[in-house]
Amino acid sequence: MKLQQVLPQAWHGCHLTPLNPLDISLAHLLNGLQPSTDGRHLWLVALVSHQWGRGHACLDLSAWPHDAAELLGWSSSGVQALPPDLAQAAATLPWTQGEDTPLVWHDNRLYLRRAWLAETSIRQSLLALLQQSVPVPAQWAVHLNALFGPETPTPDLQRVACAHAAQHAVTLITGGPGTGKTTTVVKLLRLLQANAAQPLRTVLAAPTGKAAARLAQAMAQARGQLSASEAACLPSQAHTLHKLLQTKQALEADVLVVDEASMIDLEMMARLLKAVPPLTRLVLLGDKDQLASVEAGAVMAQLCQAPWLAPHTIALVHSHRFDATQGIGLWARAANTGDSQALEQLWQDAPVACFPDKVAVSRLDRGLGHQARILQQLKQAWEPWLQLLVPLQTVVCEDAQALALLHEFNQLGVLCALREGPWGVKAFNSQIQQTLGFPDRDWFIGRPVMARRNDYALGLMNGDLGLCLPRMVDGEMRLRVAFPDGQGGVRWQVPSRLEGVDTVFAMTVHQSQGSEFNQVLLVLPDQPAPLLTRELIYTGITRARQQLCIWAPQPHLLGPACARRVHRSGGLAGG
Repeated sequence: MKLQQVLPQAWHGCHLTPLNPLDISLAHLLNGLQPSTDGRHLWLVALVSHQWGRGHACLDLSAWPHDAAELLGWSSSGVQALPPDLAQAAATLPWTQGEDTPLVWHDNRLYLRRAWLAETSIRQSLLALLQQSVPVPAQWAVHLNALFGPETPTPDLQRVACAHAAQHAVTLITGGPGTGKTTTVVKLLRLLQANAAQPLRTVLAAPTGKAAARLAQAMAQARGQLSASEAACLPSQAHTLHKLLQTKQALEADVLVVDEASMIDLEMMARLLKAVPPLTRLVLLGDKDQLASVEAGAVMAQLCQAPWLAPHTIALVHSHRFDATQGIGLWARAANTGDSQALEQLWQDAPVACFPDKVAVSRLDRGLGHQARILQQLKQAWEPWLQLLVPLQTVVCEDAQALALLHEFNQLGVLCALREGPWGVKAFNSQIQQTLGFPDRDWFIGRPVMARRNDYALGLMNGDLGLCLPRMVDGEMRLRVAFPDGQGGVRWQVPSRLEGVDTVFAMTVHQSQGSEFNQVLLVLPDQPAPLLTRELIYTGITRARQQLCIWAPQPHLLGPACARRVHRSGGLAGG
């Protein structure tokens, strides 16, 4: 039996089928190894593969078929083509019977074995760490008062997080931008070191090079505000997880702090936790409401929902950056709660302009016919960066200039919901490049690029952002690409060696995770799209520090988008 024989005739060879060739091939492969006469079995294999490709850890059949359309992301007509009693066939799948089977059926969830192993490994690793008795500083309460002052009737959640981490092996700290996650870690490290007999081995890590660089920068800023003795416990370097785990099976650390944990996928989290040795304090930082990882899994969100981890999870709620009653903070709260009425009112109240003076949030509701004028306004916003580039047409760039250019470029972020189409990143990059006066060729002075994948040979990680600039090489001016090295310096790369990079005058909201900009233009499409969700809108809004402009050519799509949540199936929340 072939899956095409049980698929609707209208889907044969049709580009409208939600199943891709890999999904169908896996079903045929397993059926060829161990044939089944039940066509529903082939459907289940194809669907679990389909879900893995969409970021789910499993195919959750607990509420099937009532939630099938939302779960699969299919149209109602597509769901109607499925066998009505599909879920009943899961228990008799031949490829889940026995040990080391390619699929695992557990608690009404069907897993690819790789996903099942990763999820099981995460749970076992965390439970093992929680059972460890880490050395508790004898005078931790005294030092806690020294850092935070006496306890107050209203609990200071940063203090609560530090107190918990001082006494336990695992602490999850979640909170939106500006809620003090990094500040909490700085105080925690000072607290732990205060009673330690010798310097603690502290390791800082993050999923991307960009996030690691930001974490290292935050530590550098904190060190600048402390005395030399107080600052000694704060590491000067932060690693990407890929780099950290590249060669080591077990980490050497007394304290491991991992930032932007919401971006960590299922298999990477399993690798990370397996490498954490006994007696190591693990602190995971992240915003559970942001977009989940690009790869499969919503690990941080599910762990923060897990009853078995509730005593070890602290949610920071007070933003020191945004006032929740106005401006960006009010928009973020309305988006994150899916409050359509509040969003509609906020939209009506926002001025129609792009970054007007002394206005935190503005809006644009024009179509692409007004794009030229808006692109000119972006050019004005980037003018300080463009002026820094002018001398480099005739002179070479030094490291300090490269760092200044990178800093200035990152004051403005143009974030698109989509990659393709007239409202997507590719189109906007081309238009912005032309508007800013850059030549129409692959490499030119000022080209901003982002690495799309890890390149260990070059020391580049997915998400690293660099600028193409002139350098003196063997007595000649040559183009080289400057990437921050995460330690206050620059790594220069030859453009021809950078195969997996994108131009990023504009970037997707997904690519912007781990970044912050003084000004953000959030570009939404003029048609409904599956990617338009609460998590995407919230993430885009909260990339802005000072000014946000939302360009929504169809404003009525904003409310429904924020009402639509990303739900990724998995079993971590259940314990």
